[in-house]
Amino acid sequence: MRTTVFSTPLLTPALRLLAIGILKLIGWHARGEELANPRCVLIGAPHTSNWDFPLMLLVVLKLRLRVFWMGKHTLFPFGLGWFMKWLGGIPINRSASHNVVKQTVQQYQDHEQLIVLIPPEGTRSKVSSWKTGFYHIAHNAKVPILLGYVDADKKEAGIADFFTPTGDIDEDMIAIRKFYADKKGLNAENS
Repeated sequence: MRTTVFSTPLLTPALRLLAIGILKLIGWHARGEELANPRCVLIGAPHTSNWDFPLMLLVVLKLRLRVFWMGKHTLFPFGLGWFMKWLGGIPINRSASHNVVKQTVQQYQDHEQLIVLIPPEGTRSKVSSWKTGFYHIAHNAKVPILLGYVDADKKEAGIADFFTPTGDIDEDMIAIRKFYADKKGLNAENS
């Protein structure tokens, strides 16, 4: 695995302290605990603002998670792409099929520990249904889905429960969405 902001000696502990300080300063609370077995697909919802990313970065640092996240390839421009990858980014070109699910499942097979963060909405805009790639990755890799969230009403963000996919995607998506029913994003109108 490549070195990221979450695994850089000396720098990561300093950034963790900075993240804790910033969260206190802005009045947000990080919920959750360090994971005993860091092997899951982490979904983050509702994803309604560009500010979701720095907020979750602070939370992930505080919780001592080593996370990789998927983002559209345009977030990785020449000259800045290395920095986004150091922040844990994995560029995804959504304009063509690249077998992202299959490639990500292979990464889980190749690594004992891996957390990939995927925003199920696939965009910051309001959507009527979620993309299901995260579900297929978790089910095919035989790893649980960790429910990560932002709740602007409570000024908290973090990780909650694990959900184990059963293979019945329709029923499982209803159960997963139920957890998020009362969560409000930073731009509530897009939740």
